[in-house]
Amino acid sequence: GRFTAIVGPSGSGKTTLLSILGLLERPTDGRYWLGELEVTRLDERRWARLRNQWMGYVFQAYHLIPTLTARENVELPLVYRNVPPARRRRLAEEWLERLGLGDHRHHRPSQLSGGQQQRVAIARALIAQPQLLLADEPTGNLDPASAQAVVELILQYHRQGGSVVLITHDPGLAALADTVLQLRQGRLSHASGVVHAV
Repeated sequence: GRFTAIVGPSGSGKTTLLSILGLLERPTDGRYWLGELEVTRLDERRWARLRNQWMGYVFQAYHLIPTLTARENVELPLVYRNVPPARRRRLAEEWLERLGLGDHRHHRPSQLSGGQQQRVAIARALIAQPQLLLADEPTGNLDPASAQAVVELILQYHRQGGSVVLITHDPGLAALADTVLQLRQGRLSHASGVVHAV
């Protein structure tokens, strides 16, 4: 239920740390506990299952599937949770409406602006109500109004008990976090707040 912001200069290891937390990269040393489970040496299949059960991930470069519509991209986590198609469609359309993209639900990523693609990525990350939201610069490509809407969604998710770990260069967004971790050259150089395990 904590909200942790990771800050630091480019190349300091922020995205690598987030990728390790998101079970996308293996650490070269040490161990990683996700809840009560030590996940460092689990195989890729177990990692994929844990990602689907635990996490929503917002990538800086969106990583939307270019051949799918906005709605189909948002639905994707629910496909892997075996949610019936009609319910998937309804939930995806509700999320797109909340993010001001209801009229764009049939557009493919190439037909959307960068800010619109980021909002689709955020809807995809939150649709399955994950226990942990990982976000790499979630407001970095958004205009101020869209950024504020995204921040409100993240805060609402956090207030409902979700854990958030995000990378940001925005001091205002970092100030909303319970804990701020500052990285320099791959090392923790400063922490404000109390650092708790997710």
